[in-house]
Amino acid sequence: MAEENKNDSMEETSEGRNFIHAFIEEDIAPGGQFEGMTVHTRFPPEPNGYLHIGHCKALCIDFGTAEKFGGLCNLRMDDTNPSKEDTEYVDAIKEDIRWLGFTWDDRFYYASDYFDQMYECAVGLIKKGLAYVCELTADQMRQMRGDTAAPAQCPYRDRPVEENLALFERMKNGEFPDSSMTLRAKIDPASGNFNLRDPVIYRINHAHHHRQGDKWCIYPMYDFAHPIEDALERITHSLCSLEFEAHRPLYNWVVEHCDLPAKPRQIEFARLGIDHTVMSKRKLRQLVEEGKVSGWDDPRMPTLCGLRRRGYTPASIRNFCERIGVSKASSTVEYSFLEHCLREDLNVTAQRVMAVLRPIRLTITNYPEGQSETVCVENNPLDPDSGSREVTFSRHLWIEAEDFLETPVPKYKRLFPGGPECRLKGAYLITCTGCVKDETGAVTEILCEYDPESRGGDPADGRKVKGATIHWVDAATAVDAEVRLYDNLFLDADPDGADKNFLDCINPASLKVLKNCKVEAGLADAAAPAHFQFMRQGYFCLDNQDSCPGHLVFNRSVSLKDSFKK
Repeated sequence: MAEENKNDSMEETSEGRNFIHAFIEEDIAPGGQFEGMTVHTRFPPEPNGYLHIGHCKALCIDFGTAEKFGGLCNLRMDDTNPSKEDTEYVDAIKEDIRWLGFTWDDRFYYASDYFDQMYECAVGLIKKGLAYVCELTADQMRQMRGDTAAPAQCPYRDRPVEENLALFERMKNGEFPDSSMTLRAKIDPASGNFNLRDPVIYRINHAHHHRQGDKWCIYPMYDFAHPIEDALERITHSLCSLEFEAHRPLYNWVVEHCDLPAKPRQIEFARLGIDHTVMSKRKLRQLVEEGKVSGWDDPRMPTLCGLRRRGYTPASIRNFCERIGVSKASSTVEYSFLEHCLREDLNVTAQRVMAVLRPIRLTITNYPEGQSETVCVENNPLDPDSGSREVTFSRHLWIEAEDFLETPVPKYKRLFPGGPECRLKGAYLITCTGCVKDETGAVTEILCEYDPESRGGDPADGRKVKGATIHWVDAATAVDAEVRLYDNLFLDADPDGADKNFLDCINPASLKVLKNCKVEAGLADAAAPAHFQFMRQGYFCLDNQDSCPGHLVFNRSVSLKDSFKK
């Protein structure tokens, strides 16, 4: 196994290239182990949950590497554990990958497609004296492999080949209960690498498989199945996360000692860590099953379907994965950088619209009652081809409650009685003259006068406007909407840390729901996944589950303010 440490010799070249690409260039160059061959990778998710942003890094590396070298990338469901797998997850994984813009063409496989070949490989190892049936309990095996004491040789290690073959056949035929026997590879019980201490390669599990039904009651372990799958699909480069680095000698051992048509090369990279989140599928499932979130696609979840529902775009996520780079050193990325990548994308692509989230009525007292007109507003000033649109304007408007103070604080430049002129976005200049209160003293209506000669928002005489520009919605045509404001699901930057219960770190204010918000009439016809910049509020998208005609629901994707330290 002289090649075992070769992958550790290079992380980045002097030119700063991706170290995986550097290895591949070496492999396909003249004299390389894959000279003249098409680069062939694979993405092998387990269909026991939904893909999350951590998977996305691996996904972009697998598919992106194949794209870079004009190669191929297979999609393969690693369905070797029937207890937790479901076709629901298979369909969701395929949808997420397509949404990101990757394709596997006709190269879609299941690990279970190869169960017969894996069984034959196991039988072949037994015949070579390289595998044996073990009857130790899980606790006994852990102890003898050196978990709690010095490693020791299994008492069943020297079973005769014929006895092992007969017992393994009986295991396959269902004659033994779950966990009563395993098949173990005969490698080195005292190896310095724990993964080579006669690892289990088959276990008994009388569980119904979502594709194979009840054909099998023995199932291969991942470290045995994975190299066989790669070799049968003639994968050249098996790209995987860093926790499999210590498993690489076992991967190579399986490829070397089984009769397989190819010898893939495994290369590892560091997993993606992001603060203020968890990416354990077990913990994400717990959040769903205990009702801490509304489902796998809750916009606070790091799942791709959750990020999509929140308003993240494929371009923003792929850009994020590309910019964080590929390394063998583990690190944690700020969630604010993911938001930064989304903000960059939406700033260029999202239409600007006016929406009032906490509305208060504004009446222009010198504007004729019953009169209405249209004014033009730019769709996106950063996109010269986006044009403009007309919105209605009349005597009664909705504005943000925070844009009025009866008694202003110092340097307040919005509306207050006797205050400076303010611009109504794209419309007119107004001056606040007073307000109307209810019996409790709360302000219910703001009174203003407008300058009829300032259409478009500029004074005819060129005088300087000292007040702020205020967005608004025409009360006569406004459409009601529900707006959901999302924040980090966890208050703690490291909710997965040692000695922490991640459920105790949940942010109770991670979701705020605002009812009776007012939006432009044109949004009534919008359809998901439409993205908008609500002026001065942030970037929003239509909720793809709950929004419908007559009940608009918008999710805040990201705020306007960028907290990422560039």
